Amino acid sequence: MKLRVCVALVTLLAAAPVHAQSYPARQVNIVVPFAAGGGSDLLARLVAQKLEEKLGKPFIIENRPGAGTSLAAMQVVRAVPDGHTLMQATSSTMAINVTMSKKMPYEPLKDLVPVALLSSSPFFLVVNNNSPVKSVADLIALAKSKPNGLNYGSGGPGSMHHLSTELLQSLAGIQMTHVPYKATPPAMNDLIAGHIQVLFGDTTSVLPMIQQGIVRGIGVTTAKRSPAAPDIPAVAETVPGFESASWQMLVAPGATPPEVIALLNREVYAIFSDPAVIQELTKRGIGPALTGNPAEVQEFVKQEIVRWSEVVRRAGLEGSQ
Repeated sequence: MKLRVCVALVTLLAAAPVHAQSYPARQVNIVVPFAAGGGSDLLARLVAQKLEEKLGKPFIIENRPGAGTSLAAMQVVRAVPDGHTLMQATSSTMAINVTMSKKMPYEPLKDLVPVALLSSSPFFLVVNNNSPVKSVADLIALAKSKPNGLNYGSGGPGSMHHLSTELLQSLAGIQMTHVPYKATPPAMNDLIAGHIQVLFGDTTSVLPMIQQGIVRGIGVTTAKRSPAAPDIPAVAETVPGFESASWQMLVAPGATPPEVIALLNREVYAIFSDPAVIQELTKRGIGPALTGNPAEVQEFVKQEIVRWSEVVRRAGLEGSQ
């Protein structure tokens, strides 16, 4: 009988989840909901490299694009909750899809647990170089003089480019006509050609074009000016309360032990406290985020769900996906 009890106890201990003292016990996979080569992939690989150096086990990137980040999310939701499968989730994954989706396949704050905020990158508001618009104030004045007379592009309905413009219209009391594209590059081509008049663009693709004089940047979407382009005013300097950013965070399956979450949170905080890391990401147009503790990151997600749900509903996009 004693032998059976001992064997059962050993089996139980072997099946027990890995906690912080022995974490990580093996390779850790970070699932990224985008194809390799983009800004999100670059950020994930930098984080993986630094965590591998600090924790002594391989951190491997697994690219799994599709279904508006839901394919990657569901892979992580179904994973063993021991910290060895993580996800680099986006604002869509954790906040926007909640209102956009007819039926969410997962609950962001139940099936996934926020570990640490990684980045918060702004968009730049751009116009054609031949446009009479030289500032956000000019754009608002022109839009008010021509209701629905200006066309704005986006990377598609419900994209952050689209929702950022909807937020601007709501706060500024203007109305422009939405011209959706499948991606930002064709929208940018039409802006340059003069077919649309205004566009919120990703930092990594738009900022070089502003710096080269191909398009005119009139505003940045973060509350303060971007260190990468300090001469371009924040939209909020003209439209109080306006703030929009594409953020990314590290998340884990919902039942992951709190001590593992806390350990990863501390390590990510240390990574993003390194001036060399900050400089490298800023140079690439990625806004590094000095994350709070897990409870603060979870509260941030709750606030973002509420904030963007209002914008999605105003845009008539509730349950559109």
